[in-house]
Amino acid sequence: MTPAPIILVMGVSGAGKTTIASQLAERLGWAFLDADDLHPPANHAKMARGEPLDDEDRRPWLAAVSNWMQTRQRGGAPAVVACSALKRTYRDRLRRGVEGLAIVFIQAAPQLLAERLARRSGHFMPPSLLASQIEALEPPAPDETVIVVQAGQTPEQIVARVLEWVGDQPSA
Repeated sequence: MTPAPIILVMGVSGAGKTTIASQLAERLGWAFLDADDLHPPANHAKMARGEPLDDEDRRPWLAAVSNWMQTRQRGGAPAVVACSALKRTYRDRLRRGVEGLAIVFIQAAPQLLAERLARRSGHFMPPSLLASQIEALEPPAPDETVIVVQAGQTPEQIVARVLEWVGDQPSA
């Protein structure tokens, strides 16, 4: 039996992960998870204070995101997840136990990200943490089953491109 597909939409804060992933999930009729919802309260509080998370802070969060994806896949339910997944080691952790994880990397110029974050209100992640996210970002390698899309496009254009790509994937 072919495992249920799981798509991870990744990028730094302000790239548009949640917008793209939720629209993609809606178009596909799949489950959607904003991985930020699985951060422990201490992580939200730390970021709200303007302190970047470290690998130790992210460890239980990545485990929770991975467990959610594994549960969906084992249950035969495809899903789309919005998750920063900034480092290769984080993506490798998320991939363990999730067969055929497909990654959508939303690439964005720092100026565009800064503009978006300056307009965003009510989010736990302050614009001051953008530099630390950009510094931590390790773009996915071709061996990670990845498509790179540009944040400057409209959400509709990005979702259409991802849907084309998903149609070309063997597990979709």
